[in-house]
Amino acid sequence: MNGDTGSAQTHQFQAEVAELLNLMVHSVYSETDVFLRELISNASDACDKIRYEAIARPELLAGDDKLAIRLIPDSAAKTLTIADNGIGMDRQELIDNLGTVARSGTKAFLQGLKDAKEGLGLIGQFGVGFYSAFMVADRIEVVSHKAGTSETWVWISAGGAGYEVAAASDEQAKAVPRGTRIVLHLKEDAARYLQAFELERIVRAYSDHILFPIELVDDKGEARQVNAASALWQRAKSEVTTEDYTQAYRSIAMAFDEPALTLHYKVEGRQSYAVLLFVPTTPPFDLSDPARKGRVKLYVRRVFITDDADLLPAYLRFVRGVVDSEDLPLNLSREMLQNNPQVKQIRSGLATRVLNELEGLATKDADAFAKVWGAFGPIVKEGLYEDHERRAQLLALTRFSTTASDTLRSLKEYVADLKPNQTEIYYLVGDSIDRLKSNPKLEAARARGVEVLLLTDPIDAFWTMMPQEFEGKPLKSLSQGDLDFGLIPLLDEAGAKEEKPSSSDEDQAILTAVKEALGDQISEVRASQRLTESAACLVASAQGRDRELERLLARQNRGGGAKPILELNMKHELVRMLATAQSAGCGDDVKDIAALLLDQAHILDGEVPADPAGFAKRLNALIVRGFRAGA
Repeated sequence: MNGDTGSAQTHQFQAEVAELLNLMVHSVYSETDVFLRELISNASDACDKIRYEAIARPELLAGDDKLAIRLIPDSAAKTLTIADNGIGMDRQELIDNLGTVARSGTKAFLQGLKDAKEGLGLIGQFGVGFYSAFMVADRIEVVSHKAGTSETWVWISAGGAGYEVAAASDEQAKAVPRGTRIVLHLKEDAARYLQAFELERIVRAYSDHILFPIELVDDKGEARQVNAASALWQRAKSEVTTEDYTQAYRSIAMAFDEPALTLHYKVEGRQSYAVLLFVPTTPPFDLSDPARKGRVKLYVRRVFITDDADLLPAYLRFVRGVVDSEDLPLNLSREMLQNNPQVKQIRSGLATRVLNELEGLATKDADAFAKVWGAFGPIVKEGLYEDHERRAQLLALTRFSTTASDTLRSLKEYVADLKPNQTEIYYLVGDSIDRLKSNPKLEAARARGVEVLLLTDPIDAFWTMMPQEFEGKPLKSLSQGDLDFGLIPLLDEAGAKEEKPSSSDEDQAILTAVKEALGDQISEVRASQRLTESAACLVASAQGRDRELERLLARQNRGGGAKPILELNMKHELVRMLATAQSAGCGDDVKDIAALLLDQAHILDGEVPADPAGFAKRLNALIVRGFRAGA
């Protein structure tokens, strides 16, 4: 007998799995072919795993070293079987792998899956492809025997709230000496998946490049291979069609879109390896995973090793594909992957090549690159913060929203349009384009026609905190440190004299009075060269953090809270009223106007005043006093 033949144990599905099954059972997806691609992919993974494990433990193959995947349609029984002789699963692995979804972001994934248009692409990316079988089957039996163990187990579910796990019968155990056998009891409307030509069509469309033979068994029990089972990346580029690349991308990346960029090349010399990489058109579902892991698969001489080798930096984690080395040892451990000099060399070469190819795309096909940047630009910009070695290359690649155009611009274009005497590249960081465009800190730049980069991605507040330059021109924040636009001519020269701030004793008295009124709410009060229309703004010191970074850190309780500098437009009527109030000895008015100026500056930065009720009270009081004085 096979192990413990006691009665089957019933288990409840994890809540997320139950919801997922409900979506599959009542699926609105028309492209149900995805289920076969997913089950074949899982079988391929199982074969990859045993081949890798057998390097150290050859006895696992036990004389059965021809790894293959079999499709067995049975018209009489209305079943389709997908079988492999890979690593197999024991009882606990059946429960863990088929009863739970142990992934972060599950709820977000399920929400996305409810969108029929997007759902098909998410199924494989999230690693829950097995459940797609419930789109075509009303009952599934999984018989599995893990290599190196003596027991065979059966998992059964009808797609309801639970499943059963039991020891296999002698007959079932005999049929699965190693690996996994999935039997789908097909729904009435899925009968086409019993037809050989239909199964062959799906395999050729989605799984032709699976490295293990996929065999289709006919009603006489004879098997024939229906996939190419060749490593596409090892073939010459001249032998591969665009359609071949597209299908390979979809199989490797578990995606349904078209690749925006394909890299296929071989490196020969001190070490040899083949590369097949794809830049997607649409963002993968796991792009924002906090782990920031890449998904480039590492092979050694066509043997799959891992997809966790971090072959590309985290800021290129959207790239999918394969690297196949001829020189690395097959028994690579995680520690060896981190420290192996050959792997480090591969990593360096891959990152440089991907960035070079993206630069080439930007030059040859600006529209195609714009789509790539629209999908992955915020991720690539993480490299500006992390990758000092390639920072210059990444800056050249980066595209920016600016005050000069409704289309994205490069720094090369920016520098080509510098104003006379302009020696710096100006930028402003915030949380939305519209809010930045209305920010008063742009006023002096706008008066001179100076283009300003508008940065709204969260990473922008971090990479800009480090000194940056492009073609010898430093990047300068409009909300940090001192600014001097004096040498750049105004668009309206007639306004030049009026715009220059005064340094009179009266102005100094105003600055002193405001500082005394506001106390330690601010670090300094000074006359502004940024403002031409607004009364006040808040900036950071040259030695401190930019204002947007301070806000981000404060929200996360990570050390924000440095006191800002309040800059005043000394020509503004509200600021001049301070002098009038001082002359009249109206100390309360001075305090109220100073507080109002500070609150206005916070609001213009997208912040709520520290004391909203006090702000409203002061504003109302000043308006009432103004009306009374006018009456």
